[in-house]
Amino acid sequence: MKKLLAVAAVAAALISCNKKTDKGMFTLSGDIKAAPDQKIYLEQVFFNPNKAAEVLDTGDLKNGKFEVSAFADEEGLYRVRLADGGGDIFINDAGNINFTGASVMNEPLNGSFSGTANSALKKLIRHADSISLLIANKNRLLTEFSKASVKKDDSIFIATYNEYTSLKDNFTKFGFAFADTAKNPVVALFAATMAPVDIKEFEAPLAKLATRFPKHKGIAEALAYVKTPAPQPQTQVQPAEKPGVGAAAPELTMNDINGKPFSLSQLRGKYVLVDFWASWCGPCREENPNVVAAFNRFKDKNFTVLGVSLDQNKQAWLDAVKDDKLTWQQISDLKYWGSAAVPLYGIDGIPYNVLVDPQGKIIATHLTGNALQNKLAEVLK
Repeated sequence: MKKLLAVAAVAAALISCNKKTDKGMFTLSGDIKAAPDQKIYLEQVFFNPNKAAEVLDTGDLKNGKFEVSAFADEEGLYRVRLADGGGDIFINDAGNINFTGASVMNEPLNGSFSGTANSALKKLIRHADSISLLIANKNRLLTEFSKASVKKDDSIFIATYNEYTSLKDNFTKFGFAFADTAKNPVVALFAATMAPVDIKEFEAPLAKLATRFPKHKGIAEALAYVKTPAPQPQTQVQPAEKPGVGAAAPELTMNDINGKPFSLSQLRGKYVLVDFWASWCGPCREENPNVVAAFNRFKDKNFTVLGVSLDQNKQAWLDAVKDDKLTWQQISDLKYWGSAAVPLYGIDGIPYNVLVDPQGKIIATHLTGNALQNKLAEVLK
C-alpha cells in the first residue's frame, strides 16, 4: 500500500475521534501463523509525514499468540509491527480487536482485523493496491521510454503518458468519492489522502469531511496541516557564490541509511550525480524514475549517484528510498532545510543536482528529464 502514496498520503490518517472506544483502553490480540517468537509493537500512525510512528506498547509474540494494549481517547489509525519487519495497519473501532493472519517479513501481514471499520479499510486498500500496480506498470513503461531516449513528442510516448495520467486521475477521483461515502471517519480520511497528487489538492475533500464529521479531531488537524504553507528555507545562510560549473564540489559527510558516515570524496575517481531530494518533495519523487533510468543505463561506465536527502523523518526517507528503488548510496543529516548541504551548495529548492567529474569538479548542474541522460551520454562515451 505504501508504494502508491505520495508525501501527504504516506501516513494517510491522523489519530481521530469516535465514541466506540469510550475514551479508554483498547486491546489488540491475535494469532499470527508462521511467525517465530519475537517482540511485537503497537504503534500510533500520524498524518504529519515529519512525525514518526509512536510506539504505545510492546509485547511478546510467542507460539503465534500476542496481546498489546493502549489508551485512546479517540479512534484512529494504528499499526501492529513485528521485530522482523512484518506489520499492518488497523482502526481501533472497538475495545477489543482481534487479528488472525500469517507472518510475512518486511511486508504487510497476510490476515484481517475484526470490526466493520477494518473490513472497509481492507477493501479500500485492496482496491487501491490494484490501481497502484497499474500505475507502477505505467511508471515502468515511462522509465523504459526514458532509458531508450525516446523523445517526448514521440506518438507512442504521448499515448502511454496520457494513459498513465488518466489512470492517476481516475484513482484520485476514486479516493475522493470513496471518502465522500465512507461511514467511518478514519476510513474516509484514509481514502481522501491516498491519491498521488500535490498536498494542496487534499484541501477540498478534507473540508467536506470536516463538515460531515465536525467533532473529528483527526480530520480537523489534517485539514489544518494541508492548509499550512510548506516551510521555506528563509533562515539559511547562502554562500557568496553558488558553486557552479568548474568549481570544486564541496565535501559532504553525512550518515547513510545504516547510520554510518559516508563522504562524497569516497566516490572520487567516478562521475557522480549528487542528487538533492526528499521524500516529502513531490517534484523530487516524480523525477526519481528518470534518475533511476539514468543510473541503470550508465552505472557500468564509471558513473554513480549520491543521494542527499533533506528529510527530517528517517522512516519516511527509508520508505521512499525503497519505494522509488533508489539503489545507490544515500546520505542525510535529517535536518530538513537546516541540512549542512543547503549552504554548501546554495540550495534554494529541490530537486537539484550537480554532476561531478572523477577529479571532483562540477561539470553540470540541475540536470532533469532528458537533459540528464543527454549530458551523461556526452561525457560517458
